Amino acid sequence: MSSKKSATAKKAQKAAAQKATERKDAARKAAERPDAGAAKASGGADAAPAGPRPVRLTAAALLAAAEGVVLLGFGVYVLIMGLTGDPESPQQAEMLGVTVLALALLPLLAARGLWLRRRWSRGPAMITQLMALPVAWTLLQNGGGLIAAGVATAVAALAVLVLLINPTATEALGIGPRDA
Repeated sequence: MSSKKSATAKKAQKAAAQKATERKDAARKAAERPDAGAAKASGGADAAPAGPRPVRLTAAALLAAAEGVVLLGFGVYVLIMGLTGDPESPQQAEMLGVTVLALALLPLLAARGLWLRRRWSRGPAMITQLMALPVAWTLLQNGGGLIAAGVATAVAALAVLVLLINPTATEALGIGPRDA
């Protein structure tokens, strides 16, 4: 009878050892995935939380992307006009176009990060909106057709700021309070 018990105990130990080996292999394979290194290095803080993306975060990402596309279009326009038009200073027009194109990357990258629910994206998105508010004010002060552009810029910037400080969005980005 004791030999049966020892044989059963040995089988149980063997099964437990095999399960432990399988868990280690699964953990090793997960760590070898290309996206796992970045999440592991940051403590998993940048990994997208499970579940659907909140509507507020989606709206913030889409508005930030729209701002980036508008900046991109304006940069291309200024660059083309600097090259083919008759500006007072072609060099300044070309430099402005290149600068605006470079600035368009910030809201576009932030929008992509918000869409993918990356924690880091909230900071650049908010900075972009805070930079847009003085631009909107300047557009409003210049009058004429620029008033509409100023109002649209201010409304979009304030909307994204409100959406990004919302607890639903911050929790979706892994910034809000966590259950322990």
